[in-house]
Amino acid sequence: MLSFLLFAGALHTNFNELKVQRWPILVFSTLGVLVSTFIVGGLSYFILQLFSLNVPFIYCLLFGALISPTDPIAVLGILKKAGVPEKLEAKIVGESLFNDGVGVVVFLTIYEIATGTESFSMVSVLKLFGVEVFGGLVFGGLLGWLTYKMLKSIDEFEIEVIITLAMVMVGTMIAQKIHVSAPLAIVTAGLIVGHDHVRKASMSKTTESYVDKFWELIDILLNAILFVLIGMEMLVLVYDKAYIFAGLLIIPAVLIARYLSLILPVNLFKKKLDFVPKTTLIMTWGGLRGGISIALALGLSQDMNRDMFLVITYIVVVFSILVQGLSVEKLVRRLQSKSK
Repeated sequence: MLSFLLFAGALHTNFNELKVQRWPILVFSTLGVLVSTFIVGGLSYFILQLFSLNVPFIYCLLFGALISPTDPIAVLGILKKAGVPEKLEAKIVGESLFNDGVGVVVFLTIYEIATGTESFSMVSVLKLFGVEVFGGLVFGGLLGWLTYKMLKSIDEFEIEVIITLAMVMVGTMIAQKIHVSAPLAIVTAGLIVGHDHVRKASMSKTTESYVDKFWELIDILLNAILFVLIGMEMLVLVYDKAYIFAGLLIIPAVLIARYLSLILPVNLFKKKLDFVPKTTLIMTWGGLRGGISIALALGLSQDMNRDMFLVITYIVVVFSILVQGLSVEKLVRRLQSKSK
């Protein structure tokens, strides 16, 4: 499900503004997710202690990893309505796409350490993380190129739609078998297939329209299914007041972590990426959480305080979509009026 959501997001993203800036965006998102994971994990650990919820620090890091990635689909839809400058919009959505993939890798790495399947040493963790990330990027590039070649050799929109679907399914399966990041591989392949040059060279206008509509529908359906699943989970969860109050306190902790995690990358690439004024603030408030965080939270086991983290994740996601999503337009307009 994650792979389908990520491919849909990558396919519908226009990266003309980032032709020579994808590696800085990858560094940007990787550093941001890692810093945010540890800040959220640390703050969550102390917040939970306030409510006598003695949760091991490693599980708090797991929560930090699952809540740090922003949802590219939610971000793209909101930013377009908010009137964010096109250059900044492309950078924010690009960062969201890559930090989704990196976030899943970080989550799986910490998950393996927490379950004892991976020995805890800096060398082993860096090796695991490096193979997952760079292996996923290389495999995704190969997958995107093969898909492009197949699409170019056929002019039947029904078959071409099926080719993109098969690419995601088969690509995910192979990535898991060779132990590289399936999310990053699928994002990379999606960026290649969705690139303007590749589209024009491999698809007719009819095919392009059908592929876009098919993946847009897939994205809507899967996001709906995710929220239905979490809604069903909420019916059987044990509601503890401590979980709810902890979740409300963790909301500002997540926003603080997001802001702090952006300061270094934004300043590091300020000249190269030509950021607009108040970029850090816009990216903090415009970084919405959604389906990815919920899907990862559903993947926790019971001994990892699954019920508690599901409640907290749902609180953060609902706040993100309803409060941040509905107010980001006003924030952008206010900042733009002040800069004039």
